[in-house]
Amino acid sequence: MRAPEWWAAPGRGPWPRLLAPLAWTWGLGARARVLAARPWRAPIGVVCVGNLTAGGAGKTPVAISLGARLTARGARAAFLAHGYGGSARGPLQVDSQAHGAADVGDEALILARDLTTWVARDRRLGVRAAAAAGASVVIMDDGFQDPSVAKDLSVVVVDGRFAFGNGRLIPAGPLRERPGDGLKRADAAIVVEPDEAGAEERIRNIAGTRLPVVLCRRRPDPSAAHLAGADVVAFAGIGRPEGFFATLREMGCRVRAGHAFPDHHAYGAGELERLRADARSRGAMLVTTTKDAARLGPEAARGIEVLTITLDWRDEAALDALLSQLPGLP
Repeated sequence: MRAPEWWAAPGRGPWPRLLAPLAWTWGLGARARVLAARPWRAPIGVVCVGNLTAGGAGKTPVAISLGARLTARGARAAFLAHGYGGSARGPLQVDSQAHGAADVGDEALILARDLTTWVARDRRLGVRAAAAAGASVVIMDDGFQDPSVAKDLSVVVVDGRFAFGNGRLIPAGPLRERPGDGLKRADAAIVVEPDEAGAEERIRNIAGTRLPVVLCRRRPDPSAAHLAGADVVAFAGIGRPEGFFATLREMGCRVRAGHAFPDHHAYGAGELERLRADARSRGAMLVTTTKDAARLGPEAARGIEVLTITLDWRDEAALDALLSQLPGLP
C-alpha cells in the first residue's frame, strides 16, 4: 500500500471527512484490543520499537542502533520482526544465505545483518524461541499495538517530517491509534529529525513532561559519500518515498527523477529495466533504499546504488538512561 497524499496534512480533499465513520470504528477496535488484552510476561527483557502511524517512521534504523548499544553493554540481544511481505509464519531464525524477502520480509533481512533475528506472526512464540536460543533481551521491530507481549521498554518513533499527518485514524488518516492513547503507554518518544512538522512540540503538548523525548538525525553512511553532488534517479517502495528523495537532496544529490512505489513492493524484471533505462537516458546513477535492495536480492540489485542510513543521537546519555531500565542488563 502507498500512503495517500491527503494523509499528510489537514485540509487535503474530502476523503478524511467521508471516511470518518470508518476511522471511528477503527479507533474503537484499537482501544478494545488494548483493554481486553492479558499480556504475557517474557522471561527475558523485551524492548518494543513502534510507531503510531502506518508507513515508515524510521523504526528499523532505531532498532538496529538500540541493538548495537545493548550488545556493547554485554546483553545477548536478538531482533524480532513480524515478517511483513514474507510467507514464513515462524518462529523462524533468519538465515540471510538461505532466506529471501519472499520468505521473511525485507526488514528481517536487514536486521539479520547485525544480530540474530527471528520472524514470528505470533510475537509470543517469537520471544520464546529467542529466549530458548540464549537471548537475554529481544528488540521488537514494530508491535507497539500488539498487546499480547508485555514490554519492559516501549519507544514510539515519530518521523519529524510527517509527525501525525492529518491527525486522523486509518483509513481517514495515517494513525493506527490516537496519539494520546499511544503516548500514554510509551516509555519514550524518539523523533527522527529534521523536525519539519513540529513533532517534538506536538508530543510535549500531548504528553507533557512525563514522557522523555529523544532526538536523532538520519545520516548517510560514509559508504554513500560518492553520491554527494551526483545526478541520480531514485526509486523506493517504502511507507513514505518522499522522505528518501528528500534525504538524497539534503546530501547534495541532484534527483533527476523520483519513482515512488507501494510499501514492500515486489519489483518485476520489466520495472527494473525501465528504471535503468530512465537513469541511462538522464546520465544518472540509479539509487534505492536498503529495504528495496533487500527485496531485489544481490543479482537484481547489481549496478544499483544503495543508500544506507545510520542515526546520530542528540543526547546519548538520555538514550542510555532509557536502556538502563531494562531488567537484568549487565
